[in-house]
Amino acid sequence: MSRIGRMPIPIPEGVKVDIKDHKVTVTGPKGQLTRAFHPDINITMDDGKLVVERPTDRGFHRALHGLTRSLLANMVTGVTQGFQKVMELSGVGYRVSKQPNKLLMQLGYSHPVEIVPPPGIEITGVETFTPTAANEWLSARFAVSGIDKEAVGELAAKIRALRAVEPYKGKGLKYRGERVRRKAGKAGKAGKGRK
Repeated sequence: MSRIGRMPIPIPEGVKVDIKDHKVTVTGPKGQLTRAFHPDINITMDDGKLVVERPTDRGFHRALHGLTRSLLANMVTGVTQGFQKVMELSGVGYRVSKQPNKLLMQLGYSHPVEIVPPPGIEITGVETFTPTAANEWLSARFAVSGIDKEAVGELAAKIRALRAVEPYKGKGLKYRGERVRRKAGKAGKAGKGRK
């Protein structure tokens, strides 16, 4: 048995789960999520918990077992607590400003980059910083949040790809807590020219 797949998912108070023809709808205080699952995997409600079972021990079914359980657990967490990815922008001249329905970013290109979040995803907590000794390179911080973990992660990855952190000075976009392997750069002028 899959160690993840066999764990039942407790349903918190205020969350409603509807299972119909391998389509699961989870409704909670933050919203509603619907997802269709593979017909081979059996999803049932048992004593206030979601239980996921597989028909055989074939590799395909074992992989689906853990995946289905993880996706269901993310749906329940999403409608109760939501998901959030905090992004940090470092570098002189890099700026972020929040417009009513979009994010405007200055990332060193000849034009500002506009990010329009898809429905159900918000960009919140936009903070800008002036360089100090404590946060020498940190220019801005903002959060991508929503109830769908997959959509939140996808938008955060697209934003990060616009100006990924470079390894020499550490300038660019990264997730909070992400470690960037730094490179030393040039060693300096060792020979100082020929005599």
